[in-house]
Amino acid sequence: MSNHRGERGQAEDSPPLHPVPRFASLFVDEYPKMVALAAAVSGHRHHAEDLAQEAMHRLDRNWGRVQGLQSPGAWLRRVTINLALSHRRRLVTEAKALLRLRTTPSTLPPSAAEYEPIWSAVAALPGKQRAAVALHYLEDRSIDEIADILAVAPSTARVHLHRGRRALHDQLPDYDPATQSDLPGSNEEIPR
Repeated sequence: MSNHRGERGQAEDSPPLHPVPRFASLFVDEYPKMVALAAAVSGHRHHAEDLAQEAMHRLDRNWGRVQGLQSPGAWLRRVTINLALSHRRRLVTEAKALLRLRTTPSTLPPSAAEYEPIWSAVAALPGKQRAAVALHYLEDRSIDEIADILAVAPSTARVHLHRGRRALHDQLPDYDPATQSDLPGSNEEIPR
């Protein structure tokens, strides 16, 4: 017997280029993060679980294709962000229609959380800025990770984050990170 293996034997013995996650473990690890991300991007914490569940459903439905991607988590975040942005647009459209009908849309009760003014300001940002801020502060994501998730160049992700931070500074001139806690899920304060 020869110790020499053909190309086929070497390919079969080679480790995969990147580990393939199991759906169940990815679900358990990512679901709470997707709820927080959906809440931050949509601005509606009451709908965040539904949005995260829909993202997970789409992950399950597309698992055969997604599991082979280098970063299934980035795909999942992109889907969650798109669902949250669509949900927000749908709510805005519905609110405008209700105003045209001269009815008052119901309002959600204010959050008791000390971060409500901050997240209200985040909710007022344009979609990509909102997503970049949420990914950076909720999940402590790097510019490269944000770019991958949003499917943009790193320089574009940096611009979205910078503009979001600048807008937050303009909207929250009295916010002093030295006297208030950081954003939940973050080790970093909103820069002044």
